[in-house]
Amino acid sequence: MIKNVVLSKKAEKDLQKVPLFILDKFSFWVDSITEIGLHETSKAKGFHDEPLKGKRKGQRSIRLNKAYRAIYKLSLEKIEFVEVLEVNKHDY
Repeated sequence: MIKNVVLSKKAEKDLQKVPLFILDKFSFWVDSITEIGLHETSKAKGFHDEPLKGKRKGQRSIRLNKAYRAIYKLSLEKIEFVEVLEVNKHDY
């Protein structure tokens, strides 16, 4: 079971800019990973944990709400958060 969650410098910087409720939901997801594991946490419908395509192939995304996504890479020993970004309909 993966218990190590790492933040890239970009992800740390991104998290300093998000609203507090987004930071709380992100922290809840990280705590869930360490408590019950990625497999069980990814079953939670509210996060919509999904693989990404295109230039982000090999990365995964969780939804923190309609506007914010956290992007991470998964390896055998750790989860590394690459960035937390704000998405709006004009980015599609």
